[in-house]
Amino acid sequence: MDKQDWIADDLKYVWHPFTQMKQYEGDEKPICIVKGEGIYIEDIDGNRYMDSVSSWWVNSLGHAQPRLAKALYEQACAIEQVIFAGFTHKPAISLAKKLITLVNNRLKHVFYSDNGSTAIEVALKMAYQYWQLKGKASKKKFIAFENAYHGDTLGAVSVGGIDMYHKVYRPLLFDIIREKSPYCYRCPCGKEKEHCRLECLQGVEEILKARHDEIAAVIIEPLIQAAGGMIMYKAEYLTKLRELCDAYRVLLIDDEVAMGFYRTGKLYAYEHAGIVPDIVCSAKALTAGFLPLAVTLCTDELYYAFYDEDKDGLKTFYHGHSFTANPLACAVANENLAILQEMNMEEYLKPKILAFKRGLEKFRNYPHVGDIRQWGMVSAVEIVKDKRTKECFAYEEQIGKKIYSAGLRRGVLLRPMWNCMYFMPPYVITEEEIDSLLRLAYDSMREVLG
Repeated sequence: MDKQDWIADDLKYVWHPFTQMKQYEGDEKPICIVKGEGIYIEDIDGNRYMDSVSSWWVNSLGHAQPRLAKALYEQACAIEQVIFAGFTHKPAISLAKKLITLVNNRLKHVFYSDNGSTAIEVALKMAYQYWQLKGKASKKKFIAFENAYHGDTLGAVSVGGIDMYHKVYRPLLFDIIREKSPYCYRCPCGKEKEHCRLECLQGVEEILKARHDEIAAVIIEPLIQAAGGMIMYKAEYLTKLRELCDAYRVLLIDDEVAMGFYRTGKLYAYEHAGIVPDIVCSAKALTAGFLPLAVTLCTDELYYAFYDEDKDGLKTFYHGHSFTANPLACAVANENLAILQEMNMEEYLKPKILAFKRGLEKFRNYPHVGDIRQWGMVSAVEIVKDKRTKECFAYEEQIGKKIYSAGLRRGVLLRPMWNCMYFMPPYVITEEEIDSLLRLAYDSMREVLG
C-alpha cells in the first residue's frame, strides 16, 4: 500500500478525536506518522516535525526512549496482563511503593486505572462514598471551575467547564456548583495581575461557608487549566483553597493528569503551593507516553473509611477496569520514574525553563499578543485581536488552525487551542531546540496575522 491507500483507509474506517471529519473532504488530510525519535516525529514521506506538545502532553522523555522500550519488551516476555482482583504482581507493587515514597507526605495509597478520565472518575466516586460511609449523607455536591477540563467520561465531563466540549452532554450529567476561574489575564474581578489579592476566591469561600454540609469536594487543576487555554494562576490561590477546604471539612481533589511528573518544574504542581491534597489524580507522563496508565492517590483517612469486614457489602469500593494495573504499563512507569530520578529532573529542567522564559520575550511586543505566561516547562502565548481591549478573534476566523498549518509547513507541530498558542515539549529538548521552536512558532504566527 502507498500513502494514498493508507490515508484512504483511514478516512473510510477511522473516526479521529476532537476532529470534524468533513474537513478532510478537501486537500487537507491526516498526516501518517511512521516513527519518532527524541522531540521529533516523522511521517510516511520522511518529513520530520518538532513535537512541541509532547503528543497531547504524554511524551515527557521524547519518542522511542530505548530504556522504556526495553522495559516493555522484557515485561511482555514475562506476563502481559493479569486480573487485578484477588491477584497482584511485582510491577504494580513496585510502582505504588515508588509513588508513595516520592510524594513523602500524607498520600499513602494508590488506586490504578487506565487514563486521566478514569482517574477522575475514581476520585469523584471515592470522595462521594467516603462521606456516605462517614455518616454525612448530605455531602453529595462538588465545586468545580469555569474553563476546567477533567476528561471525557460522564463524571469527568460533569465537573468540566468548557462549553464547546461539554454543552451538548449537559442533560446526561450530574449537577455541580460552578465557580469563577482564576484567570489572571482576564480576571473575573477586574483586577490587574500586580494588584491581585485573590479576590476571585471569595466566591468559593462564600459557597463553602453557606453550603459546606452538602459539599463533598472541590476539584481543581493545579496552577494551570490546561485544555481551557493554558490558563495560569498563582500558587497562593491553591494554598488558600486548601485552607478553606480544611476549615469547612471539604475534600480537595487535585487533577495532576497534565501537570504531574515535573511539567511545572516539580514532581507535582501542588508542591509549589506547599500543600497536600486529599486525592491526587495522575496519568499522561506517568508512562512517558508508552502506554495508558493512571493512578489516584489518597490519604489514610479516605482509605480506612472503606476498610472493614463489610458483611453487608456496603463499604467496598466497587470500581475497576479490565486493564487495571496492567503489568506492561506498570513496568514502563517504573523505568520512567527511575530515569526521572537518575536525571535529577527538577535540576535538569531549570536551564530549559529559563531558556523558554528568555525566548518568549520575542513575542512580547507583537501587536496581537495579549499575554505571555509560563509555569515550568509549560508556556503559552494568548493571541488577541485588540491588545488594548483583550478582544479575541472570532472562532470562525480559525486563527489557531491556520497557525497549526503554518507550523507544519515549517516542520513544527503546534496545536493552538482557540487563540492560545502553547508549548509543552518533551523534557529532552535542548536549549538550541527551544530557540528554534520559538522562532518557528513566531514566524508561523506572523504568517497568519501579518
